[in-house]
Amino acid sequence: MPPKAPKGEYIETDTGNKISRRSQIHGTQHIILGGKTVIQADAVIRGDLYRSSSSSSSSTNPSTTSTSDPSASAPSAPTPSVAITIGRYSYISRQAILRPPSRLHRGVYSFYPLKIGDHVFVGERAVVEAATVGNHVHIGKEAVIGSMAILKDFAYVLDGAVVAPGMVVPSWCVVGGAPARIVGEVGEGYGVEGAEGGLARERYRVVGR
Repeated sequence: MPPKAPKGEYIETDTGNKISRRSQIHGTQHIILGGKTVIQADAVIRGDLYRSSSSSSSSTNPSTTSTSDPSASAPSAPTPSVAITIGRYSYISRQAILRPPSRLHRGVYSFYPLKIGDHVFVGERAVVEAATVGNHVHIGKEAVIGSMAILKDFAYVLDGAVVAPGMVVPSWCVVGGAPARIVGEVGEGYGVEGAEGGLARERYRVVGR
């Protein structure tokens, strides 16, 4: 009985993703996981927040949903909108929240895709609404990444930092504070490559054991 408990906590997909049964993942058809990604308990991923298209308006029209013509419903089925993309060996910690960014566009409040790269670490209770998160990025515990922000490769966000909406964090830069500002460069002192990049495979390996 005890050996089965840890195995039962995570669902492992064909591509090796390990997803906690206690995570809250909405709109799975709008989420792409690259493989070997870990999603911990109580993490919230809002794939249901995606940019509406003409197909969504047709699905709400009773005259089109009740039709028996198969060609009428065909266009909306094969091309689901992608809300969130997460790369390989990324790690989403407990109670973290991933939400697609949003903004007003031509008078309409629209959502845009959230793209997360490979070897990305998202700390506990962090909130991420970025447009793009590069590869080997570390997002600290309880950090907030504002809507449409861009974190480039090897960026390091300290615990509790608040990255303003639309802010661009350059590669190899460390940001901290509220609002966040550049406080240093990634080097031996921070060791992103060794701590959060090099250990990504090992961190993945021990999950569920």
